[in-house]
Amino acid sequence: MRGEWRKSSSSLGADDCVEVAYSAELRIRDSKDPNGAMLVLPAGSWSPQKLVTISG
Repeated sequence: MRGEWRKSSSSLGADDCVEVAYSAELRIRDSKDPNGAMLVLPAGSWSPQKLVTISG
């Protein structure tokens, strides 16, 4: 099962951000290029706190 793509609520509808989908894995893509490359990580390798740290 694949998770639904979600944008940060901080993006305010802008298209210049990343989107995240989470299910058995974490997928990250550029919202401007939804059919382009994506970063795929194992589900256990992340947490919301880690994402805040990366973006901070």
